[in-house]
Amino acid sequence: MRKSVQLLSVFLVLTVISSSLLAHCQVPCGIYGDKTRFDMLKEHITTVEKSMNQINELSGDASKNMNQLVRWVNNKEKHADEFTDIVTYYFLAQRIKITDKTDAAFMDYQNKITALHQMMVYSMKCKQTTDLENVNKLKSLVDEFEGMYFSKEDKKHLNDHK
Repeated sequence: MRKSVQLLSVFLVLTVISSSLLAHCQVPCGIYGDKTRFDMLKEHITTVEKSMNQINELSGDASKNMNQLVRWVNNKEKHADEFTDIVTYYFLAQRIKITDKTDAAFMDYQNKITALHQMMVYSMKCKQTTDLENVNKLKSLVDEFEGMYFSKEDKKHLNDHK
């Protein structure tokens, strides 16, 4: 009987620990790296762009370059997905606070949500094509969103600590 109680206790502790570990990214711990996330978004865009360029170059002789083409396509899709994950799980789920329609800040909220949605759509377009215009639009949207995301004080602080 004592052995069963010990096993049950261990099982319960492991269950609680494992569920906490899986939920860490969306618990309100207050540890955020907003600037780092923007750097990551830009790095993903650069990787997607390089992948597109490689795909376009290697497509000239696809029969000789099939393995490399597949690898670059997979790389492009992986980084576009990781870009979208940051937009959805970090910014939409955790950082952009819901604002009531009667609040003066509602227009700012709508602008941020709209920019994030557009970023998701252009990330998807980057997965679907090798059109570099989609990359350019994505770069522009990230810069636009970054400009509206950080306050003047945040921007000053970030510039002072480069």
